[in-house]
Amino acid sequence: MTVTADVIIVGGGPNGLMLACELALAGIRPTVLEQLPQPGTEPKANGLLGQVVRLADHRGLHEPLSGSPEPPRPNSAYFMFAAMGLDLGLLDASPVFGLAAPQHRIVQVLEERARELGVDLRRGHRVGAVAQDDAAVALDVTGPDGDQQLRARYVVGADGAHSVIRKLSGIGFPGVSYDRRTNRTAHATLPAGWVDPANGALTVPGHPPVLPFLPHRTDQGGFSYAPFPGQPPLVSTTEWDQPATDEPMTLAEMESSIRRVLGVALPLGAPDGTGPHVLRRLNGGNTRVADRFRDRRIFLVGDAAHVYTSGGGPGLNLGLQDAANLGWKLAAALHGTAPSGLLDSYDTERRQAARRMVLNAEAQSALTAPGSDTTALRELFTELLTRKQVVQHLADLTAGTDVRYDMGLADPHPAVGYFAPELTLITGTGKVRLAELARTARPLLLDLTEDRSLSAALPAGLSAVDLVTARSADPAGDLTGLLVRPDGYTAWACASPTPTPEDLTALRTSLAHWFAA
Repeated sequence: MTVTADVIIVGGGPNGLMLACELALAGIRPTVLEQLPQPGTEPKANGLLGQVVRLADHRGLHEPLSGSPEPPRPNSAYFMFAAMGLDLGLLDASPVFGLAAPQHRIVQVLEERARELGVDLRRGHRVGAVAQDDAAVALDVTGPDGDQQLRARYVVGADGAHSVIRKLSGIGFPGVSYDRRTNRTAHATLPAGWVDPANGALTVPGHPPVLPFLPHRTDQGGFSYAPFPGQPPLVSTTEWDQPATDEPMTLAEMESSIRRVLGVALPLGAPDGTGPHVLRRLNGGNTRVADRFRDRRIFLVGDAAHVYTSGGGPGLNLGLQDAANLGWKLAAALHGTAPSGLLDSYDTERRQAARRMVLNAEAQSALTAPGSDTTALRELFTELLTRKQVVQHLADLTAGTDVRYDMGLADPHPAVGYFAPELTLITGTGKVRLAELARTARPLLLDLTEDRSLSAALPAGLSAVDLVTARSADPAGDLTGLLVRPDGYTAWACASPTPTPEDLTALRTSLAHWFAA
């Protein structure tokens, strides 16, 4: 059979749609196969946390998701790690960004963007078999019009933790299962007057105030209270060694769990509004990472590649960045401009980020487990959290800003390998943020030298990247040149007022390494 698509993405959730948009921005029209006939309404993630918020800003997604034209601002006050307070006010600059948006809204915004970009989204399609050869991947698909076989140059599994693509490709999914844990979550109304209007804390009689959005741990389990805007309050508990049951979850069961965890009663009423509302019980949990994210012409992104038990939506936050990392690389391969090893770098870089999140998830799991020994460990840990260096370390781990890619340069500038700094630039047309320049998902080379010596030293006709001449409106910054990949990561940087021959050699090396230019 002839090839029917350059790329088929299996899974039309946030990660699959994000990848589809990335490919479309790069001139590739992918096909997305989603088994659900309509977008799901089941409440899942409640927003984005960490570096992915800045990625959303780079793609112009922050405003439609937040409802505000203002750029993202970091949380510079208070946060949590394993239900222990992180005083972000100790830091010179907090890396912890947050964006409250329910997952169904994220899907809606991404689907609208994908359709605007001409993505071929097919709902009600289920994959039953996968086979690949040296030239393409064949999928047996059942859809509204019956059975068919589709063939694509590349296939990406964005089909969740139970990924059919991963399983049919024979990719292992090693990790840790937590069989002792039971998580309960419910939307509910709370007793009138039990929320402090000054700080939003939940004031349960007989118990210290519980701050919103910040997990609370006791020797019996965990509790959290989240008053997301426009939704009924969301309450959650975590317990260990609960008896198994097949009975439907109820608010009465939620109340009993809260009483066991907190030792006091919290009356719950039915949630206001039409929903959809959360009322669920999840037994066990997994932290797993696929043993490879690429099998020749098949790739995995999001939950198909990694799942985590820790809070804060790490799967979605990593998955959207998987999509941004893979999209431009796949497009380059299809356009015939990919340097050697570019596609392999997806597995190398994103598995590095995934393994770092494993450390995060398993450490938090250990520090929130029941028992007096864990309580003692937490007391010691709390003493360490008074130190700025420790808070910075854990804030970076939480946000994902501690991941540094190897960009293939010897002795690079300290900014190289990390997500590009937020810069405000002054160009010939006025002020512009770096995030606004990144909306096209093109590589950017910023010449910030006073005499434009960087531009003058570049070869004529450079088309692999977009050259921007500007000066920085941020006086504290020392950067005079910056090469930013489409996924937002800094591939090269310099701080010399006039680029040295060594600077220019490193730039040419970076251009060749990533863009064959």
